[in-house]
Amino acid sequence: MGSNISGSCYKVVIRYLIRIVISLIFLINFILGRQNVFTVSDSLFTAKIERDDWGVPHIYGRRDADVSFGLAYAHAQDDFVTLEDIVFALRGELASKHGRSAAVNDYYVHLMNYWGMMEDRYESDVADDVKLLCEGYAAGINKYLQDNPSLKKRSFALVTAKDIVVGFSHRMPLMFGLDGVLKKLSKKKPPEFIGSSGDSQEGQFDMLASNVIAVGPQRSSDGFTRLWINTHQPWEGPVSWYEAHLVSEEGWDFYGALFPGSPVPLIGHNTFLGWSHTVNEPDLIDVYKLTTNKLNKDQYWFEGYWKDLEVRNVDIKVKIVGPFSWTFNRAVKSSIHGPVIEFDHGSYALRISSVKDLRFIEQWYRMGKSKNITEFKEAMKIHAIPMFNTGYADRDGKLYYVYNAKIPKRDPKYDWKKILPGESKQTLWHEYVPYERLPQVYDPLEGFFQNCNSSPYLATGSRVDASRPLPDWTGIEKHQTNRALRSLETFGVDPSITREEFFKYKFDVEYSRESIIAGVRDRYVREMDKKGIPEELNRAIDLIRGWNLRTDSTNTSAALSILTLPNAFKPENLKYDRDSVTTKLRETMSYLKKRYGKIDVPLGRVVRLVRGETSLPLSGGPGTLRAIYSKKNGKTYKAVAGDCYIQAVEWGPEGQLNAWSIHQYGSSTMDKTSPHYDDQSKSFSKHELKVIRP
Repeated sequence: MGSNISGSCYKVVIRYLIRIVISLIFLINFILGRQNVFTVSDSLFTAKIERDDWGVPHIYGRRDADVSFGLAYAHAQDDFVTLEDIVFALRGELASKHGRSAAVNDYYVHLMNYWGMMEDRYESDVADDVKLLCEGYAAGINKYLQDNPSLKKRSFALVTAKDIVVGFSHRMPLMFGLDGVLKKLSKKKPPEFIGSSGDSQEGQFDMLASNVIAVGPQRSSDGFTRLWINTHQPWEGPVSWYEAHLVSEEGWDFYGALFPGSPVPLIGHNTFLGWSHTVNEPDLIDVYKLTTNKLNKDQYWFEGYWKDLEVRNVDIKVKIVGPFSWTFNRAVKSSIHGPVIEFDHGSYALRISSVKDLRFIEQWYRMGKSKNITEFKEAMKIHAIPMFNTGYADRDGKLYYVYNAKIPKRDPKYDWKKILPGESKQTLWHEYVPYERLPQVYDPLEGFFQNCNSSPYLATGSRVDASRPLPDWTGIEKHQTNRALRSLETFGVDPSITREEFFKYKFDVEYSRESIIAGVRDRYVREMDKKGIPEELNRAIDLIRGWNLRTDSTNTSAALSILTLPNAFKPENLKYDRDSVTTKLRETMSYLKKRYGKIDVPLGRVVRLVRGETSLPLSGGPGTLRAIYSKKNGKTYKAVAGDCYIQAVEWGPEGQLNAWSIHQYGSSTMDKTSPHYDDQSKSFSKHELKVIRP
């Protein structure tokens, strides 16, 4: 009997403990749930922030400005480090935090006189609702600092709306190649040829590319309209994507992505429409050689007389070590052409498109609030954003593509790719090519368009699908990238595209037979066959010869081929030399043998997504539709750019809206302790997306 009583008591105790455990689980879930939904406010703004299972912030507010306030707060939670650097950078104070290496940024801010321009034009040029939006965003950052006093002690003064506007002015010229131009000018000898962006591949904004692809209802098997939002950005830093969903009582319902410091999404969709951008390369920068007065270095010859340069002396504070810093004084100069930089080989002036325009945020804001193609086009006609192909689709089945660019009107008798004489007003431009003259496609008969950093005149595959070509001095691209070729070989030849095919084609990992790398492979193998292949290279060249031009993670020829063969977006940028390729082949063979014991290594073992302790295989390569750009990182090649934030959107015949997305890492871009630091990486590596609508 005693044993039975003991057994009964034991069961009661067990049941009691189970109930306690269940209660604790519910309590923990309740607490965690409450933590994922919270309200943040100050004296002027209030927002509710709700984080989903992926940590993505869904931000709700009465006004758009309230939502922007919440957006800044959420972004600061996930990546305050980058936001902090951006604020220091746009204020020209980055060297006070990071030392001498950052002084060039601070000089750049003063040279361009962004803050002088802001004081002159902010009140007149920035719309009132945009001011309020920026005030909300600034207040969100300040609120985060207030709630985290340990950060405030070592950080910046309170952020203002003007900071947010200056941030766009600071970043934009760098995105269309100003850093490349400055680097080319800074060489020991004066360059004869500048080009549209200095032809630099070394700046912080290198490897910027992207795909935008849309399929209309007449081209879909089920009558749906579909859009691929697929930019290729660096995976970390000031131009890495942050995902958010913004909802206000003023009609904002936008799901998309933005860069740190932006109060508005730059790509994505609302319930009516969506769009994305790809990088283009119109010629937006001109360089002038000034003739300076030997008796007065602050004068230059213009229209028959000596004209004074505008000279300002600025202080740049540079951190040395710990609390110690050094402040040096530097003169910055400007001419009628624009900012002036001085080198041993001469003085040069810069004239830069859109540099005085403060309406970047307004244009993206109006685009995001549009409800149809008419409103969207009106937003685009603000014509402040100086670059970026733009691809659009909506629930009415409308497709629209435009080679967006703010291209200066120039006198065609000059060679605008070279350094120009700065002595005459004949080389000064003051107007821009009208938006209506830009290459564009509206409701193409093909029911399809693409742009993959390629010619706007082949958006649908037809050479008559866009407006008449603009002159060569505009710098508009004429080439086709591999991604453009493959999009035309997949989406472009399928007359009835299913949803499954729409996804499949996007993650295509093959190089076209017409691509640059395919031509290089064939040429190199042919030349080596003719020359006579050294015995130690036989196996390697056989692998390259037999490579099927695919970049699946399991492909055993792809790693050797991709790491060896030169590649380029544009034919004119290709640098091919057989002996150099052979040298690179030997280096690649040595690396693969040393690291993996053989040269026929599956691509996914070599090219990896590395995030903290996570290391995952990747398919794709430089220039494939599934774009992956990697750099050697110790014993492996770490992916650093390419496919990153991806979004697919579709509208059905009855207006049904579905959408999917994926981030290469996760919502928490810097907090290594967060579960969202890398929780999307596994899906990303497997070409899977998460559902975001409905």
